[in-house]
Amino acid sequence: MAGQIVLRVESPDGTKRVQVSPTESSYNLFEKVYNVFSLTNYGFTLFNDRNRKNEIKSSRSVYLSSLNLKHGDKIYLCPLDPDNIWEIPGPSNADSANGSRSSSVVSTPGSTTSLPSNGKKSSGSTSQVEEDEVDKQLWKLDGKIKRLKDKKYCRHGDNGCCVHCSPLEPYDEEYLKTQNMKHLSFHSYLRKMTAGVAKGKFLLLENISCRIKEGCAGHLPWPKGICSKCQPSAITLNRQTYRHVDNIMFENSELVERFLNYWRITGHQRIGFLYGRYETHPDIPLGIRAIVAAIYEPPQESSRDHVKLLPDEKQDIVNELARCLGLSCVGWIFTDLLTEDMQTGTVKYVRNIKSHFLSAQECIMAGYFQNLHPNPCRYASNGYFGSKFVTVCVTGDEKCQVHMEGYSVSNQCMALVKDDCLVPTKDVPELGFVRESSDKQYVPDVYYKVCMIKFFIFFT
Repeated sequence: MAGQIVLRVESPDGTKRVQVSPTESSYNLFEKVYNVFSLTNYGFTLFNDRNRKNEIKSSRSVYLSSLNLKHGDKIYLCPLDPDNIWEIPGPSNADSANGSRSSSVVSTPGSTTSLPSNGKKSSGSTSQVEEDEVDKQLWKLDGKIKRLKDKKYCRHGDNGCCVHCSPLEPYDEEYLKTQNMKHLSFHSYLRKMTAGVAKGKFLLLENISCRIKEGCAGHLPWPKGICSKCQPSAITLNRQTYRHVDNIMFENSELVERFLNYWRITGHQRIGFLYGRYETHPDIPLGIRAIVAAIYEPPQESSRDHVKLLPDEKQDIVNELARCLGLSCVGWIFTDLLTEDMQTGTVKYVRNIKSHFLSAQECIMAGYFQNLHPNPCRYASNGYFGSKFVTVCVTGDEKCQVHMEGYSVSNQCMALVKDDCLVPTKDVPELGFVRESSDKQYVPDVYYKVCMIKFFIFFT
């Protein structure tokens, strides 16, 4: 149609196109954006720029020609309340038939409202996002690794400095190797990405999406058509070089002892949610430590081999009580314990390098919880990147003693779980299965060289 222009609308759910006329009002633009994204309400705003500074007002008297919008321009959609305009699905276990004993967790029934949440939204603008207090503290630090004067190589006075004793950057590879640190802290990673002349001016952290970008006007919708513009990129599983939380610490041992009493009495497995706070970690350059102050055990059904979470009517009360105490939900904990000898109190050693550390089902659950608790980040395109939510597994160690290990799953795993691309296998708990594309869902290709679960998890 003559005089029509195409605008690209970028949102946390992907980028779509709308066709408008310069003589139309901004009110009509909002209507078309509402329809093309299939939103449930008008709780969103539009901006001319990525920084969300130049807002487009919805008005019948403001015409698009006055907004200097040209053919092919991109505008940005910012939800005021993402949970209300987009439906957030929970993890699906329709294709799961994990009958293995070592996978002790099953998908959570009900809606996401029955799960703990820090009250964070999973999308928003970088200018409006409120970072966690620990992030604000770390941004005030230079992060330099101080070094003492080298008696062998330094030839200057006590107040001098040379290449042998000058402070190191928090992401210095040689220092990390000598300290046996396999992962950067997230803020060290950000300092590395913002180093140099540009100082992070062009840094933009993009969350992985496994969905087709809807609204492509060049062909029919999937499954009748697809092109390189709307097709999600293939995913090559890589080891994540950084982690959002570097250490987990319980305020006192009684927290865990009370949690384990249920297993000691019944022999059944148990799940709990960890409430606490985040603090700076003094032993890791720009590191973050999760301090656990309480364990909340929600309603659940369990046996020796499985746990099923039930809807929790008291969850909102627990979250409000935690907020009043200055706490938030920082992770979840579950047991996988089998008694080996009742007399000596030993348990079986089942999780190791030869079997698995976390099963595929547990990785999926961890990814699901991490997606519910996104990490606010000033350099993310939608204001959130990764998650500080941690996973703690209580199991037997090589000495057959009760032992705890902390984990997080990678951003790649979070994306595959969020877009319902990953399901557990039936007979091999350490392996996950990537769905095949169907008429209802396109699934991008996933490539890997070794067991994919090893790429998904990293120790905290």
